[in-house]
Amino acid sequence: MDQVWAFLRAQPGLRTDGHNIFLYRHPTHRGEPLDVDFGVEVVREFEPSAEIKPVRTPAGEVATALHVGPYEKMHPTHQAIHDWMEANHRPSAGWSWEIYGDWTEDPAKMETTIMYLLK
Repeated sequence: MDQVWAFLRAQPGLRTDGHNIFLYRHPTHRGEPLDVDFGVEVVREFEPSAEIKPVRTPAGEVATALHVGPYEKMHPTHQAIHDWMEANHRPSAGWSWEIYGDWTEDPAKMETTIMYLLK
């Protein structure tokens, strides 16, 4: 994460008020590793530099929920999305991401938007 933030500080105008994002590519078979990218929302494309590269979140319809509270308590919000997808026969397309809201000293007020790309 430190490399990403150092890169952004050296790129005037690339980031205005973007938030941290974790993008997950879910494996097709249980037990395979999860592919994870960490990033920050930016306002335009940029050329890769060392280990820093542009990555787009997948486009399409999503199931989403807003989690309010500490990060370690996000599981029920993820589960609620999974339950909704199952109840509505809307399978995942294998991608999900979390967008972390503005930092606050009070963990009970932290907001994280959770999204699952639908097939």
